[in-house]
Amino acid sequence: MTGVMDYSEGSTVFHKMNPITKIALSLGICIACFLSDSIVFLLILIAIDLAIGFAAGVGDKAKAIFKGLCKMCLFLFVLQLIFVRSGNTIFLFVTDRGVDIAAKLVLRLMGATLPLAIVLTVTKMNDLSNALVSILHVPYKYAFTLTTAMRFIPVFMNEMNGIIEAQTARGVEFDTKSGIKKIKLILPLCAPLLITSVRKADSSAVSAEVRGFNLRTASSAYKKYTFAARDIAAFAFVAVLICAAVL
Repeated sequence: MTGVMDYSEGSTVFHKMNPITKIALSLGICIACFLSDSIVFLLILIAIDLAIGFAAGVGDKAKAIFKGLCKMCLFLFVLQLIFVRSGNTIFLFVTDRGVDIAAKLVLRLMGATLPLAIVLTVTKMNDLSNALVSILHVPYKYAFTLTTAMRFIPVFMNEMNGIIEAQTARGVEFDTKSGIKKIKLILPLCAPLLITSVRKADSSAVSAEVRGFNLRTASSAYKKYTFAARDIAAFAFVAVLICAAVL
């Protein structure tokens, strides 16, 4: 999933939306996922997430994120079936209550994760931090910390892939079919990744200080973030989704 969460250039409606509107849209879908107790409605929300991805011109990334979530959710689904013992037994250790809880858990996870990931692909981190400071009056230090953490996710993923490729060139077989063996091979790589992360964080801190980080205020941003008709429509859509989830 390398580069999946990187920013993608575009001129779609979602690219032009106010960054705060995009965050509100994604959070609204997340809230709707946890308010609803209907599997059908949760499936509709996931379909809406994918539709937003294709409408924003990042359909391939949305599908890649969805496939990655499906692999993780499959493990969580089986785990819930094993540990939930209430309800009527369907087959061996599987109960109807376990299936219902497991299905809602994985659907909520996918429905809540997809919009946040898609927002990152259509929003520049600088615009997001500036909008948080100028519109929501979030202290710049906190906004910068949040956006920097998001910005480092793809960086760390690339670093991890580079380390794996280097180890593969030395003869380490990461393409093994055994999941346990693969975990044992990947765990030792966390140490060099941690060292690299600390170095990058330290160099980033020095760069920020040199550029006058402590002098930055809400009035330092030159770009203004206004709300247009598309933003109002998005807020209305969020309200409708939340009301539908409650009902």
